[in-house]
Amino acid sequence: MIATVGLGLVILCVLYQVFGRYILNDTPTWAEALALVLVLFVTMLGTAVGVRDAGHIGMESLLAICPQPYKKWLEVFIHAVVAGFGVCMAYNGQFLARMAMDHRIPTLTLPEGINYIPITITGVLIVLFSIEHIIALIKGVEVEPAWH
Repeated sequence: MIATVGLGLVILCVLYQVFGRYILNDTPTWAEALALVLVLFVTMLGTAVGVRDAGHIGMESLLAICPQPYKKWLEVFIHAVVAGFGVCMAYNGQFLARMAMDHRIPTLTLPEGINYIPITITGVLIVLFSIEHIIALIKGVEVEPAWH
């Protein structure tokens, strides 16, 4: 839902920028920079939802040739690898955000580190969603997709 609202805000920013440029003949400089920040949030949150709904590349061909008794554990391993990637994203995203907080986006006067916050949030969400999938696999239940 947050990503959907963010996408709507991106559209409004771009529309306002086009309106300012071609109708008012006065381009709002902040609109493009804000749209770029919002795109980062939208794409990163969309990525987390993709992991939640198991829409990522999950080595399906390997699962297809794997003997049935080992399939569940291979899926657990795949989700653990995805969780490890999420840990790396969260750690490095927060590191980059902290390092860039002293710099400003000129047209927004917001800290440059705000561009890296979505990476951190997405990394944490990927870890949580991967853990959810691992628990569901061990319990033998399905994770209900976010979009149904």
